[in-house]
Amino acid sequence: MRAPAFWWKKAPTLTARLLSPFGWVYGALTTRRMNRAGDDCGPPVICIGNFVAGGAGKTPTAIAVAQALLAQGRKPFFLSRGYGSTTGAPRLVDRARDKAADVGDEPLLLAAIAPCIVSADKLEGARACAAAGADVIVMDDGLQNPVLIKALRIGVVDGAVGVGNGLCVPAGPLRAPLSAQWPHVDALVVIGQGEPGEALAHAAEALGKPVMRGQLAPEPGMAMGLAGREVIAFAGIGRPEKFFDTLRALGAEVVATEAFPDHHAFTAREIAGLQGRAKRRGAALVTTEKDAVRLGPAAGQLLTLPVRLALEDPTGLMGLLERLR
Repeated sequence: MRAPAFWWKKAPTLTARLLSPFGWVYGALTTRRMNRAGDDCGPPVICIGNFVAGGAGKTPTAIAVAQALLAQGRKPFFLSRGYGSTTGAPRLVDRARDKAADVGDEPLLLAAIAPCIVSADKLEGARACAAAGADVIVMDDGLQNPVLIKALRIGVVDGAVGVGNGLCVPAGPLRAPLSAQWPHVDALVVIGQGEPGEALAHAAEALGKPVMRGQLAPEPGMAMGLAGREVIAFAGIGRPEKFFDTLRALGAEVVATEAFPDHHAFTAREIAGLQGRAKRRGAALVTTEKDAVRLGPAAGQLLTLPVRLALEDPTGLMGLLERLR
């Protein structure tokens, strides 16, 4: 599903206002669910989540958290629902054999950093992580899921869009009213610049919550190779436009773009069509790392731009993690 454009308008549009009664119901149900008590699975759980439906940079943030834990000598495991996964019982991701259709795209990226278990049931998955030797669990998404007791809850925000029009699904992008979600967040990560993100940062600081700011930084070697090069870019992520803007900022000449819904399952015909357009133009075909893992062998025939979260002050994150000892 692609998020409707009216979600990200600063002021609610007529469509948003007409849908707002449904949003009140959805938000109330989510709020009620969030307030339920959770279970203790053993190791401390760090939840990386966002206030809204769609992408905000959770996976890069989860990776940054796991890397910081590894630097501290910890043994983190990722826990993910695995969007589109066909597995039910907890399953340890095997990058050598598993495909995105089996375990989801994000778990394949996470498993390159630390062991990742995919499970439809968060509690069962967390217990599987503990049984496998995890001394801390990094949960990718799940801020609105009350099943587990969370030792640290980090909210992630896209600075350019924030929480959009401030309404709940389907009238806006919020999963629950912002006022109901703040008590379930211990710290905030704002990725990228923008007035919407800064407004949320100020709100978090007023509530006494630590705020960390950062950018999604492309892999330097690949970034240099794209400067001055004609490219056709495509992406099936939460906000494809953010990826296209990143390429332009690197100096790439983006001659065409193709946006797909988040987690889109690309067909052979779609990829062949994109490759044909790039060949006729004499341009490079480039996509995101998250999209590439869904392409299988076809990913080897195009360029992939990996990105990582670069925090302005990494010591802030390290300090939060030190408290878990």
